[in-house]
Amino acid sequence: MKHTAPRFSRPVQKHALEQGEVEWDVIVVGGGATGLGVGIDAASRGYRTLLLEQADFAKGTSSRSTKLVHGGVRYLAQGNISLVYEALYERGLLLQNAPHLVSVQPFVIPSYSWWDKVFYGAGLKIYDWMAGRYRFQKTSLIGKSAVANLLPNVRKKGLKGGIVYYDGQFDDARLAVNMAQTCVEQGGVVLNYMKVSGLVKDQKGKISGVKAHDVETGQEYQLKAKVVVNATGVFVNDVLQMDTPRQQPLVRPSQGVHVVIKRSFLKGDNALMLPKTPDGRVLFAVPWHGHVLLGTTDTPLENPDLEPTALESEIDFILETAGQYLEDKPTREDVLSVFAGLRPLAAPTKNSGSTKEISRSHKLIVAPSGLVTITGGKWTTYRKMAEDTVDKAIAVAGLPLHPCNTANLQIHGAVNEKNNKLESLSIYGTDAGGIHELVASNSALGKKLHKNFSYIHAEVVWAVRHEMARTVEDVLARRLRVLFLDAKAAIDMAPQVSALMADELGTNEEWQQEQVKNFTELANHYLLEPYRHVATAAVDQD
Repeated sequence: MKHTAPRFSRPVQKHALEQGEVEWDVIVVGGGATGLGVGIDAASRGYRTLLLEQADFAKGTSSRSTKLVHGGVRYLAQGNISLVYEALYERGLLLQNAPHLVSVQPFVIPSYSWWDKVFYGAGLKIYDWMAGRYRFQKTSLIGKSAVANLLPNVRKKGLKGGIVYYDGQFDDARLAVNMAQTCVEQGGVVLNYMKVSGLVKDQKGKISGVKAHDVETGQEYQLKAKVVVNATGVFVNDVLQMDTPRQQPLVRPSQGVHVVIKRSFLKGDNALMLPKTPDGRVLFAVPWHGHVLLGTTDTPLENPDLEPTALESEIDFILETAGQYLEDKPTREDVLSVFAGLRPLAAPTKNSGSTKEISRSHKLIVAPSGLVTITGGKWTTYRKMAEDTVDKAIAVAGLPLHPCNTANLQIHGAVNEKNNKLESLSIYGTDAGGIHELVASNSALGKKLHKNFSYIHAEVVWAVRHEMARTVEDVLARRLRVLFLDAKAAIDMAPQVSALMADELGTNEEWQQEQVKNFTELANHYLLEPYRHVATAAVDQD
């Protein structure tokens, strides 16, 4: 299948790297929310910017969130007022700049005591007030019958009423892909599967660049830069140790687990929020892509992993807690997918086993070598984190001063008109037309990948041509999100996806088989035993 290579494809971006600058102004290490934000900010200010990601964009933490763009009701209760103010402001900017991926989501907090209704209602009124002109909609106290109407499946026994408030919801991995595209549109060069293996220093011990390894080809690069930004999330300690061996950890990972079940467990369009579970955690049940997302947990860990594994105790906690508030109680048999993500929390100064004592605010440091490291924070505040980081990088490298302009910079795909959420391709925003054109040119590309999902063959082709997808996992986990919604369905789709990708990438049958095998092994970790499956050769197209 012949076509002109688009600008945001790996071959084009790699060519731009090899034919590009002798010395970059800024090299960003890390392709998650924070790194991509830094890349956009630096490129949009006119700096020669290169971003390198060791795996796929948002492969780690940034694709494994609770899918909420929020100010943090929990942080308000903890008295972290400045973080809530900042996050509410950034929440408003995200809705403004990525309306195809961010939407207003109503939440209902059921109250089983009059005191809880008054207490949480008052707190959320303050939450509204703090949002100012970026407030979504007004919080309201409602009675028992209204709660039952908004949450038909909620436990009615002992129900006193509740609170309705509004926050944001988004597709995290899709936003990351669009951010990578935005960085390129602003003049940056962005590459996935390019692992930074070391830091280069001059005779004075100052960092002058990085060593990088192309994971696909094995090719080695030595790249010069005026400043290097370490934005690798839970892996910041690894890069810090490249700079200073035996460096004390800057980050303490915390694991959050999510369980996905059928939409029937939470009828209606409203999300359920439990502000205080029996062990003091917050639990959400959120409608997402036709399913229900339950989570999350908060478990301290020592060592980060690109594919963290949910603990049985975390899964049991989520199901048991949700079952206490839903009349139809979910069980392990109802779990379609379970995934874990690691939060890059800034480490405490004293040893503690509690993540409550670890800062949710971002932390920015500069090493004696000039390495700029940004860590902590959350998805909602990525833009502000990036602004602070680039301001610091300018000072460190002595770059010409240019002001940040990302507050009003729209993300790739943003639509100015009202987004039609019923359109299955609405998450592509302005790119939806390109997918329709693919189908118009080849009707076979309009075929569904699975009878239970609206995803079509053209979306796989689009992901390879225009979204830098390189593996079956890239497509089914982060471009189409099926792995996170229904792992068995994702396994069933893998053979078709690998065949479509092989045609685009020019690979052979052996590559297809290896991709299906690798993806099936990965996807089985998203299924609970004994519900794991093997790959099938084909799937019904009804």
